[in-house]
Amino acid sequence: MKRLLTLLLLIYGTVSAQQTIKPYGALPSKRQLAWHDIEVYGLIHFTPTTFEDKEWGYGDADPKIFNPANFDANQIVAAAKAGGLRGIILVAKHHDGFALWPTKTTPYNISKSSFRGGKGDLVKEVEQAARKAGLKFGVYCSPWDRNNPQYGTANYLAIYQAQLKELYSNYGQLFMSWHDGANGGDGYYGGAREKRSIDNTVYYDWKNTWAITRKMQPMANIFSDVGLDVRWVGNEKGTAAETSWATFTPMAPEGKNEAVPGQANYPQSPEGIRDGKFWMPAECDVPLRKGWFYHAKEKPRSPEALFDLYLKSVGRGAGLDLGLAPDTRGQLHEDDVASLKDFGAMVKTTFAKNLAKGAVIKASNARSVKYNAALLLDGNKQSFWATADPVHQASLEIDLKGPQTFDIISLQEYIPLGQRIEGYNIQIWEGNAWKTVYEGKSIGAKKLAKLEQPVTTNKVKLNITQSPVCITLSEFGLYKKAGF
Repeated sequence: MKRLLTLLLLIYGTVSAQQTIKPYGALPSKRQLAWHDIEVYGLIHFTPTTFEDKEWGYGDADPKIFNPANFDANQIVAAAKAGGLRGIILVAKHHDGFALWPTKTTPYNISKSSFRGGKGDLVKEVEQAARKAGLKFGVYCSPWDRNNPQYGTANYLAIYQAQLKELYSNYGQLFMSWHDGANGGDGYYGGAREKRSIDNTVYYDWKNTWAITRKMQPMANIFSDVGLDVRWVGNEKGTAAETSWATFTPMAPEGKNEAVPGQANYPQSPEGIRDGKFWMPAECDVPLRKGWFYHAKEKPRSPEALFDLYLKSVGRGAGLDLGLAPDTRGQLHEDDVASLKDFGAMVKTTFAKNLAKGAVIKASNARSVKYNAALLLDGNKQSFWATADPVHQASLEIDLKGPQTFDIISLQEYIPLGQRIEGYNIQIWEGNAWKTVYEGKSIGAKKLAKLEQPVTTNKVKLNITQSPVCITLSEFGLYKKAGF
């Protein structure tokens, strides 16, 4: 009896150890996992600069110029939602220094405009519209202020930090606190009309400034060109590299101990760094039109162009941040609304049906029944297939039970355990042999492999050819791009 008990304990211990999967490398935080779920969101630029028909305001515009004839936050948010966006970031203050809420920190704010008779709070209106529509809400408050006379002096930091505190206190839980690297230069500065240069490596005291974010908005992902939670992809084209790692190690500028915003001219930004020190996925930001602010002479990108950006951002493990520019009415132009609507419909229709659903999957290795390959088709990315610890290469053969035509292959790793896979290929059964139709390295949160032409087959094989540790994969899908 004692020998039997010992044997059972040994077996149980072996099975338990087998089911315990060790994480690999840098891992996403809870707030980063929530950010990955959003995938596509918008960045709204709407200040006096809109009414000046400029891209960057100088900081000298009369607040009275800000008077949208028919501002409608619900119209803007509804158009964004129709486009498949799941979050909205409002530029609460751009480089011109004009605050879109009645702040106590500067007289250059919305209360001095004609908007709502000087009683308005545009940040609140957008926040409420976003939440009503079920979208997440975030803010961008530019650290550079071309209006404030204190900018460039030691007094400005307290003003900027107070602005962040107001935004963090009064507009509910934020999913992002967004920052960019534009820092210092010429401006109005209270009438001085001069150029003011600052050392952006120390001037904003980012360590303590971002500590305010962490304390007041712990679920807000901090975006900047050097990351923290989310890094800039390194361009404003809306695309990540074909091979895209979610891990990154920001480099400190020469003579400094750490990286800071405005210092991110890294050649590695679009691709990331394999085995980087931090989980720091890329955001691909791009305006819906040519510019971030509305200009009547410009037109929005077509739904086809937006879908291509989706594949090259979200489909490469990154996020797509789409710039939305209300016109002088305070609404998105009809052309923008139409483009967003068709883009949203294209994504929704394309991914409505997984053509691999109901297929039979045979794995060359599975860690246990708990991690069997059938879980790849359950539509739940919290469940996943995994191999035994010593198995770093494996294959999946998917029997589709009949011919299926597709041109997009979707793969998702179980990223709470890290980005593990480093090489793979996808094959289809053609004639009497396997034919390779795609080869890649990174998968991560999501990989949408777009084939040049649709293929028709009744069998597909996924070969994981390289991984430093055992394999984890949560989802597999086959899709046919919808035409509009």
